[in-house]
Amino acid sequence: MVRPIRYNIDTAVPQRSGGLWRCLRTGLAVLFLGISLAGCAEYEPAVVERPITWDAERERLSLAYLEARYGLTPVTPRINPKMVVLHWTAIPTLEKSLEAFEPSRLPQTRPDIQTAGALNVSAHYLVDRDGTIYHLLADTLMARHTIGLNHCAIGIENVGGTPETPLTEAQLKANIWLVRHLKASFPITYLIGHHEYTSFEGHPLWLEQDSAYRTEKTDPGPAFMNDVRRAVKDLGLQGPPKMQNP
Repeated sequence: MVRPIRYNIDTAVPQRSGGLWRCLRTGLAVLFLGISLAGCAEYEPAVVERPITWDAERERLSLAYLEARYGLTPVTPRINPKMVVLHWTAIPTLEKSLEAFEPSRLPQTRPDIQTAGALNVSAHYLVDRDGTIYHLLADTLMARHTIGLNHCAIGIENVGGTPETPLTEAQLKANIWLVRHLKASFPITYLIGHHEYTSFEGHPLWLEQDSAYRTEKTDPGPAFMNDVRRAVKDLGLQGPPKMQNP
């Protein structure tokens, strides 16, 4: 989790008796806290516009996916974002992660989801291990990243997630900032991790028509989600339905 800046007031100010010293110690504590909070408030990651391919084929495959998976037949593959889903790529580098999302058509290396449509997987954002945010798709275009929920979900992928490349503190801070940004831009109600997506089965937002089409996910993990949720608790975002009503 993000480590807060900590100041030891007991060592910063000599231990003296008397009201003056107590006031000084209290004043410094308030000052240091203000500096820490100001630093958090001013944090803003680098955001790079790096669109992946959106061509006639990707649009056609997106419309076909919406109809086949959800029974939706819109004129354009646009979404009304109601949730944010956090992921990891399980790919160790930014370059290879971008390569995975770039083609419009799903490669033959994904037999686990090949039968559910030819549209390639993607996400709206990709966060590198240094915290840089890459904007891959317009927020209101559909991306294939979460079974059953792509019609209403903005996807945030994080580079890494392997034992050798665990998610970083910089990525955590960037995800927190991005969730806040998206909540300010859209009527986002839910914040979930990819590993929690099946909790929406039976929910009105769950539109997957094939009861056999599921994949087991572990990303980005409970610890990462707990840290993000603690940091954005003030936004009032809901988790998975089964988390809200165990």
